[in-house]
Amino acid sequence: MPSTRLGAAVPSHAGTRAAAWGLLAASALLALAMAVPAAAGWDVHVRSFPPLHAQWRPRVGPGTFPALAVGALGAWHAVPLARRLPWRPLLLVSWGVGVAWMLSLALVDGSDGVGRILDDRYEYLDTARATTDVSATLREYVDRIPLAHPGHWPVHIAGHPPGALLLFVGLVRLGLGGGFAAGLVVTLIAATTPLAVLVVARSLGVEAQARTALPFLVLGPTAIWQSVSADAMFAAVAAWGIAALAVAATSPTTGRTIGWSVVAGLLLGYCVMLSYGLPLLGILAVAVLLAARTWLPLPFAAAAALGVVLAFAALGFAWWEALPVLQERYWNGVASRRPTSYWLWGNLAALVFCAGPLLGAALASSGRSMAAAVRHPSRHVLATLSLAGVLMVTAADLSLMSKAEVERIWLPFVPWLMLSCAFLPPRWVRGGLVLQVVFALVVQHLLWSDW
Repeated sequence: MPSTRLGAAVPSHAGTRAAAWGLLAASALLALAMAVPAAAGWDVHVRSFPPLHAQWRPRVGPGTFPALAVGALGAWHAVPLARRLPWRPLLLVSWGVGVAWMLSLALVDGSDGVGRILDDRYEYLDTARATTDVSATLREYVDRIPLAHPGHWPVHIAGHPPGALLLFVGLVRLGLGGGFAAGLVVTLIAATTPLAVLVVARSLGVEAQARTALPFLVLGPTAIWQSVSADAMFAAVAAWGIAALAVAATSPTTGRTIGWSVVAGLLLGYCVMLSYGLPLLGILAVAVLLAARTWLPLPFAAAAALGVVLAFAALGFAWWEALPVLQERYWNGVASRRPTSYWLWGNLAALVFCAGPLLGAALASSGRSMAAAVRHPSRHVLATLSLAGVLMVTAADLSLMSKAEVERIWLPFVPWLMLSCAFLPPRWVRGGLVLQVVFALVVQHLLWSDW
């Protein structure tokens, strides 16, 4: 069973009991998050199905049969294929299955399932199409965050640094500015996230164990929000930044270490310009360096990341000036009406919706290894990465800057949490994947989400 890199073996009955309790806790959290607002007459200021920003809308559509087919084939074949495929075919198959799964779920709503949300006036594309002068946009970016400004930014533009908008400006200028075309691009990029996570695991010497978790990174309810959310693209950029850092930390020569460290810093620095929550990736970066037992990449990666932030500042957007302005807009708006007493744990219920209920079983199964990872991170690599995921989510939740609308905001953190699926009892692996697939199909066919 688990090698020393994963931690000491746990008796099968104890592991099964922990997984069962974790699954029960996750299911109870979902049930309470849905039931409490209705039972208490509590207006938590989302759509009609808290904790999701969604409405009850049972339906079938063009993507229903493909989703059933991909889900069934994946649930049956993914686990053995993940274990035996050679490296390059594994990456290619994982990416292809991820694209098929995401698109088939999105197409339950027809072509609108891919393009409608990104085309919404609150999203990026509308503003990206109207952006003709990037320099002027950066100079006036902070001034246009407050609602009092006559030309204030739409919600998603105001709520993110300009790096996100610039990605969509690039798509527009490449002729990919339609909602459907942009949705396809987001999907193709988002499907690379599990590949980046696997590169991290391979670099840190735990590829075999990570292969057990790989099907859970590819198939699951996370895909519901990946084809339609820019946050899925942010997740991919973040994952490849961490992958570059892992390669840097394990490179055999100083030159390669420095080169990959700079690449990691540039990607992670750009993540800071994509979302105000992504500086939390620093926790994951530290976890990677602890697991690799080296700090050599840190100064080079940090310098490159700081260079990205300062370059934006020189062009007119200072991150440290924008954040307090955004906080003021956020707290003067709907956030002040969303009760903290609900959303502190309702956010976590939205995370379980996004990651799937098996997350509870996986985290419970990995508990002992996570505890051991605190003392010996390099001997418990996957547990160290999963623990970093837990810490990032905890910090984001306690910040109170993500009350509601978080099923998509969790996307950059979910892959690292799902690595804990490597710790599931062997008998739970295939059944757990079936549970994830069925849960995704049920959620997509019963709920209609704005994200």
